[in-house]
Amino acid sequence: MIPRYMVNFDLEQLPTVHTDVIVIGAGIAGLFTALRSAEKHKVLMVTKKSLLDSNTRYAQGGIAAVISDEDSPAYHRQDTLIAGAGLCSSSAVDVLVHEGPAGVKDLVRMGTEFDMEDGRYALTKEGAHSQRRILHAQGDATGAEIVRALSEKTKQDPNIEIWDDHFVIDLITHEGECFGALVQRPNGSRVFVKAKATLLCTGGAGQLFRYTTNPDIATGDGIAIGYRAGAHIRDVEFVQFHPTALCYPGAPRFLISEAVRGEGAVLRNMNGERFMERYHPQLELAPRDIVARAIVSEMENTKSTFVYIDFTHESEESVKQRFPTIYETCLYYGLDLSSDWIPVAPAAHYMMGGLETDLHGETQVKRLFACGEVSSTGVHGANRLASNSLSEAIVFGRRIVKRIDKLPPIGETPPVRELKRSQEHATQPVVEKKLKLQKLMLRYAGLVRNGKGLAKGYEELKRHLTIFDCSLSKREEYEFANLLICGLLTTEAALIREESRGGHYREDFPERDDLVWRKHTVFSRGNGTTEGRIDDV
Repeated sequence: MIPRYMVNFDLEQLPTVHTDVIVIGAGIAGLFTALRSAEKHKVLMVTKKSLLDSNTRYAQGGIAAVISDEDSPAYHRQDTLIAGAGLCSSSAVDVLVHEGPAGVKDLVRMGTEFDMEDGRYALTKEGAHSQRRILHAQGDATGAEIVRALSEKTKQDPNIEIWDDHFVIDLITHEGECFGALVQRPNGSRVFVKAKATLLCTGGAGQLFRYTTNPDIATGDGIAIGYRAGAHIRDVEFVQFHPTALCYPGAPRFLISEAVRGEGAVLRNMNGERFMERYHPQLELAPRDIVARAIVSEMENTKSTFVYIDFTHESEESVKQRFPTIYETCLYYGLDLSSDWIPVAPAAHYMMGGLETDLHGETQVKRLFACGEVSSTGVHGANRLASNSLSEAIVFGRRIVKRIDKLPPIGETPPVRELKRSQEHATQPVVEKKLKLQKLMLRYAGLVRNGKGLAKGYEELKRHLTIFDCSLSKREEYEFANLLICGLLTTEAALIREESRGGHYREDFPERDDLVWRKHTVFSRGNGTTEGRIDDV
């Protein structure tokens, strides 16, 4: 059984810090909501590394919003619903497409400089979008530019205090209400931060898998912390594997953006054959899950560990101008995007599911909010549409702040204690355990799944539950425990869903089954699994 709290503590013995809003995490969701909250409230931002370490920083493609006169919220809505494969919440998608443009204006007001052409925004098109609606910055460094602008503003804001290198172990709750967080300082001491509102903006769980485009901090902390606190965890079987991550000895799984295919790049197998016409009429611009599985299928057929992306039809000049970051990163490893075929393979990229929230970002636990990749707002359904993630963070961040403004003051701190756990220390080094877990997830709960493998993976993961009997004190131990919870939830959800849809593919149930499975899988620590029906779109 997964315990309610990871460590022993007694609130009455701990030092207490008071703030209005605690923001956990520093990607676009954390930075943006912190800045908007600070207009009226005292904000404490807690990040386990630093303001510049987040998934947002690696986002290349851009941010999707209806800006052009040829585009409309109705088109954006339709594209999002089609990609989401029948599991989107239509009301959440409506919120996204109608409020996205105002969110972009906020970003510009906060100092983000998007690329311009002839005095207007340079809009591009990405896979599964029917219109040009992607704003980008410095070609392919959109996330880095947004983080630069927002973190500079955050550091200057007198209402925001930033705690780098601090780890949130658990949230303190009482009778379904969140009172703040138990935080470990860099020196190992612990403190209780009490707040009127607590925001989880901790990003995704890419580190569940051996190969991922996510940085090493993406260990699913928010999902696990929220699960222990009593929030509902929804649809975590839907993991998006990005089809084209650099696959080269010595190089990280660096993203070769969707936008490269949007600008005409083609995929070729080991034998040099272009293959996407065998899989989908939209060829290289088919939805990500289809492209990723097509690549795996070609890799199996040609007995290779990668396929190629071929962008050599473009001039060196235009490649450099449009994709400077990708061009330079490839060049660093001796690959020239304008003249070489670049070896790529799928890698875990984005988690569609997460903490279930309402349309104002609030979870089932009162005063606990989730924003960004850690949340499940209903926008992404079974498969996220490219570049909708940054928009979602801003749109729902704005709504969360409006809800926080209306929250009543918080009551007396409840006398919470957790003093039951034994004090043994873990024997096997955590780094070994983590690698085992990642290999296991890749093998049994990766791009192509089946019931037998998922059941085996689930049982093997359960063996690691003894970690909760140990005395945990280091960041990597907490991270492993959080990854383990995410791995168990993801595997169990994938085992339950006997169909294929969006980012979840079962070779033993290859068809989508709307009659039985047009519903959500929802886990809660108190109630086990529940199935939520989906409102008809």
